[in-house]
Amino acid sequence: MPDLAAYAAHSPFTDPGAHAALLAAVGTDPAALHLAACSTVVHYRAGAEQLVPGQDADIDLRWLSDILGEAQERLAGPLDVTRPTAQQIAGCCRDHTLVAIGVLREHGVPARSRVGFAGYFRAGFHHDHVVAERWDGARWVRFDAELDMAENWFGFDSHDMATGLGAPFETAAEVWLAHRRDGLDVSTYGVDPSMPELCGPEFVRAYVVIELAHRQRDELLLWDVWGDTLPETSTQSDELDRLADEVAELLVAADAGSSDAEASLEERYASDPRLHPGGGVVTLSPTGRVGDADLVERVNRWRS
Repeated sequence: MPDLAAYAAHSPFTDPGAHAALLAAVGTDPAALHLAACSTVVHYRAGAEQLVPGQDADIDLRWLSDILGEAQERLAGPLDVTRPTAQQIAGCCRDHTLVAIGVLREHGVPARSRVGFAGYFRAGFHHDHVVAERWDGARWVRFDAELDMAENWFGFDSHDMATGLGAPFETAAEVWLAHRRDGLDVSTYGVDPSMPELCGPEFVRAYVVIELAHRQRDELLLWDVWGDTLPETSTQSDELDRLADEVAELLVAADAGSSDAEASLEERYASDPRLHPGGGVVTLSPTGRVGDADLVERVNRWRS
């Protein structure tokens, strides 16, 4: 199962390739991570009015080495210097987090991404979101690389966030179990209130699987689908619910410190094709592009 040594090493997704020196030059303090993440990546929705034509195609860049390479093509230089929007990479929270954990791993600091929902961007709604965690020698410290603590707009420490149901950021597993056990209304959990088709129980259920993938160091795009997250899956809804129940319970138990749950998650992820992306995924891009993505070639090249 992923241990501290594994989380301190790059995954195929965070491996910077030829751009390792860029990550090594960034400090590991929260302010430096925030600056590097938000100078490299502009949110494709929050910054939509500032994007140049065609820049939104960046959002399907999956590998950190490609993100860094494209950024350097547009404007060569360090990551922790503010860039004009047109020289940034259009992405989302997953990409901000990828930069932050890439920096930490390059410095040998155990780091991982967490998938769930943030209640701090819009009152009464919980946007799908990805944040980071770093090991401080005693515990996992959760932080949001998108937020500038110096501005403190949100009223909590974004560099050491509270955890658990009801916290500013809730994991997909926590939300799913609260829905299933306690009847939590998850109609306000999703991409945006204007997109009800991307909110609610089925959306949260799919995010439990994405959360598992990220915990296993497969930091996939939020619009990558595979196995039973594919829209055309033939698996019955009640079976998908039970599978999400089992995975969510293990994720929450692992967060509470259960090594048995961690081991079970690794075994389930490796052996169950409903959970693991295998050799490829289907990308349902917000740009409208739909396409198959082969993961095998890049992963094999990384392993060699």
